Amino acid sequence: MWINVTILADANRAEQLSDALMDEGALSVSIEDADAGTDAERPQFGEPGMAPASLWDHSRVLALFDKNADITSALARASGAVGFDQVPSFTLEDVAEQNWVQLTQSQFDPIRITDRLWIVPSWHEAPNPDAINIALDPGMAFGTGSHPTTQLCLEWLEAVVTPGATVLDYGCGSGILAIAASRLGAGRVAGVDIDEKAVDAARDNAERNQVDIELQISAKPLTDQFDLVVANILTNPLCVLAPALCAHVAPGGQLALSGVLDTQTQQVIDAYAPWIALKVGKTHDGWARLEGSKQ
Repeated sequence: MWINVTILADANRAEQLSDALMDEGALSVSIEDADAGTDAERPQFGEPGMAPASLWDHSRVLALFDKNADITSALARASGAVGFDQVPSFTLEDVAEQNWVQLTQSQFDPIRITDRLWIVPSWHEAPNPDAINIALDPGMAFGTGSHPTTQLCLEWLEAVVTPGATVLDYGCGSGILAIAASRLGAGRVAGVDIDEKAVDAARDNAERNQVDIELQISAKPLTDQFDLVVANILTNPLCVLAPALCAHVAPGGQLALSGVLDTQTQQVIDAYAPWIALKVGKTHDGWARLEGSKQ
């Protein structure tokens, strides 16, 4: 049994209070938008190279304590450390022991990409056995099939992969895009990621789906060209990678990029203009897929 403490704080003090609570013995602390679910909710998006967004004006600090902790004293000391005259109002909630693996797995259901293509967590039965069902265990890598950017890329692959096509998945994460390309009939498929754990997760998922994918860390040189190149990363790294990614696209080949907010599309289009003319192929929940062909 644990005790979850919820405290309301403004943007200026939420992060300081979070650190102070950790110093006072909290097992974990998180900060949420106190206005979530209302018209005042303010989404935050961040990526490498961008200044971090300020926290929400109305933040909710959640701290998890052991059931035997002296929470009253811990809150008093933490509040004083960040300049509160008194302990802010707070609520307490018991957190019972439970099967966290089972709880986490219950949050991921099979995802229909198209009638032909489904993503099925490894602990689920396939809803449509006749479809191409990708069995997935994301592990510690990005890519469950639930994020709009992943779905945008999967839809693109389902539409453009032809038998024997060569495919590069740059920033492969869990390997979901590379595996989908292989299951859709591609020939040679390669996956590259900066994170060793992602490559390990992708390798496990490839074995689970009985597909042969070349996987490697992006620090190793890759000079080959491919019929299809897909990269689901974020705007800033995509812009930096523009010369390299375009170099991997074979003449007449196609490129698709996602991880781009629909307000950032022109920035990416401009970055790739010297090599490949990109256009917005589709948007979904504020995210865009950019695509183009190499002349």
